[in-house]
Amino acid sequence: MAVYATIGVTALYLLFIWLLSASGAAWVAQRKGYGERFGLFFGLMLSAIGLGIVLILPARAGSTWKIEGALPNPGARRPLGLATIGPGSAAEGEEVLGPSLGDVPAEGPSASSEPQPSSEPQPSSEPQPPSEPQPPSEPPAGGDPPEAG
Repeated sequence: MAVYATIGVTALYLLFIWLLSASGAAWVAQRKGYGERFGLFFGLMLSAIGLGIVLILPARAGSTWKIEGALPNPGARRPLGLATIGPGSAAEGEEVLGPSLGDVPAEGPSASSEPQPSSEPQPSSEPQPPSEPQPPSEPPAGGDPPEAG
């Protein structure tokens, strides 16, 4: 009886190393601002060496790696609309780790102190004159004119 589906333990370990280095390189490259595909290419083509190359690459300005650091820190994240990203200064009465999702204002994600323009008309103290009826609109272009009966 022939067994066709056996692979060695070493081949299985090498497969795991290859897949983990590809996913790790993709994750690191995305955090460094290069894009997930860039890291996936290095991880798939060069295996563990590709992960090492992606780790050596410098992080781009404005990337998650530069802003939050090498490892993600969930306590440093802020809800949308707040200006700072990263650990905030601990002021009197504030949480050290930042606001939770329950602290988001009810008006929406914007936490700016600027007044928002509203679409509702503001009531004025002057009486408004009655509006005059509008004349009927003209028929659409290319249409037959209405016949007088």
